[in-house]
Amino acid sequence: MDLDDATLWWLATAALVLAELASGTFYLLMLALGTMAGALAAHAGLGFTAQLVVAALLGSAATVALWHQRRRRGTALSRDRNLHLDVGERVRVEHWDADGQALVRYRGASWQARHVGPGVPTPGEHLIRAVEGNRLLLERIAA
Repeated sequence: MDLDDATLWWLATAALVLAELASGTFYLLMLALGTMAGALAAHAGLGFTAQLVVAALLGSAATVALWHQRRRRGTALSRDRNLHLDVGERVRVEHWDADGQALVRYRGASWQARHVGPGVPTPGEHLIRAVEGNRLLLERIAA
């Protein structure tokens, strides 16, 4: 059984999409766009070298564009409880470092935390006001 170029490109696209579903990074999806372009180039009757060039250019451009977009956006800060269910939850801080940082146990794991409320950070019950990447931003609960 001989497979034509377009079929091979579509199989590569499907493999990349399946790998993306397992990883969740979106970079493999950008490469899948490139292989999809290679398949369309094969359907258009371009030679294999041209198919490779089209796939490489589109896949690379999409990957670089995603990287730049993520870099420009920076670390996501989530204060919206509808988007991040940890916002508004309580956490207990046993000890604060001198720089307003702490290590807390929350949902069965250790999290980095930073004090964002008024005044000097003190041990005790705190509310999660926002999540910045993998860091909790905490404010002391008024007694």
